[in-house]
Amino acid sequence: MKTGRPVDTESLDRLEEKVKLLVALIGRLRAEQARMGDELQRVSNELDAARAGLKAADGAAAEAAALKEERDLIRARVGSLLEQLEGLDI
Repeated sequence: MKTGRPVDTESLDRLEEKVKLLVALIGRLRAEQARMGDELQRVSNELDAARAGLKAADGAAAEAAALKEERDLIRARVGSLLEQLEGLDI
């Protein structure tokens, strides 16, 4: 013969429901974590590409500045040569 307290199934049912909700929440959080990891990788790749583009742009800007400096030097030398030619009285 069984003796003791009667089983409170209502409390057990509430606990079971809470465990199910917790398991579902953990599943959603894991899926969100995976999605955020993918998003982080995508953004990281975009950042790497942007850095590479910026480095290339910096290189192009430096090259343009060097070419401008060279152009100005050539312009000054040609101007000096023209002045010398004008002074020859030929």
